[in-house]
Amino acid sequence: MTEPDPQDYPRAGLLRRFAALLYDAFLVAAIWMFLGFMLQLIFGPDTSQLVDGRVQTDPLLDSILFSLMLVSCAGFYIWFWTHSGQTLGMLAWRLKVVTLDGGLINPIQGVIRFATAWPAFFMFGLGYLWLYIDPQGDAVHDKLSSTKVVVLHKSH
Repeated sequence: MTEPDPQDYPRAGLLRRFAALLYDAFLVAAIWMFLGFMLQLIFGPDTSQLVDGRVQTDPLLDSILFSLMLVSCAGFYIWFWTHSGQTLGMLAWRLKVVTLDGGLINPIQGVIRFATAWPAFFMFGLGYLWLYIDPQGDAVHDKLSSTKVVVLHKSH
C-alpha cells in the first residue's frame, strides 16, 4: 500500500483542534507544576506570605516563574511541531501540523505559529474561527506561519 500524499489529507476542524489542545494543556500544566516545585526547592517555601487573607509572593520569583512557564510552553509545542509535526494531544486525535507542501515545519515557522496561536485563542477564539471563513479551512496562525493542520488516516 502506498503512502498517501500529504496534500490529500483533509484540514482539521475546530473541535478536533480544541480536543488536542485540551490533552496538551494537561501535559503543559504538569510541566508547570514541576517548574513550580523546583523553584520551591531552590528558593524555599518562605517566599510567600499571607497578608489580609491573600497570598503575596516575591515579584522577582513571579517573574522568573512566568518566564519559565512561557519558555517551557513554547519549547514543548515548537519541539514537537518541528520534530514530528505532532504533540501528544495531536497524536491522540490524529492531527499533524505540516508545511503547505506536507513537510515538517522549521523552527521559524514554529515560533510564528506559537506566537500567533495564543492571541488567536484569547481574542474570543476569533483566530480559530477563521477556519470557517477561509477557503482552505486554515486558522489565522496557520496562514501567518505558512502551515496547515491535517487529519491523518486511521492507519497512522
